[in-house]
Amino acid sequence: MPAPRRVASVIRLRPEHAETYRMLHRAVPQPVLDTLSRAHVTNYSIFLREDTLFAYYEYTGEDYDADMAAIADDPQTRHWWTLTDPCQQPLDSARSGERWVTGEELFHLD
Repeated sequence: MPAPRRVASVIRLRPEHAETYRMLHRAVPQPVLDTLSRAHVTNYSIFLREDTLFAYYEYTGEDYDADMAAIADDPQTRHWWTLTDPCQQPLDSARSGERWVTGEELFHLD
């Protein structure tokens, strides 16, 4: 079995929405979690430092683009995003339409 693809990304948290964002993530809807699992997303964590959200997950599937498209096509996930997106502010370096920006992996220790 190949090693999982490790994905790290960042976005800003709007300070005025910090408590809302925390509250939302205390009870992520099960259908959203199920969609992530079906798309082979595992070991998913989101961390907060000051106004920066850092997300990390591992992808264990074989067609990353198709699985990410399936997540984006899921109606319950899209609804979830209507709740979480207003809490977030993309980094200045994000391309048009890009929200979370991925980071370059520089080091890994198993």
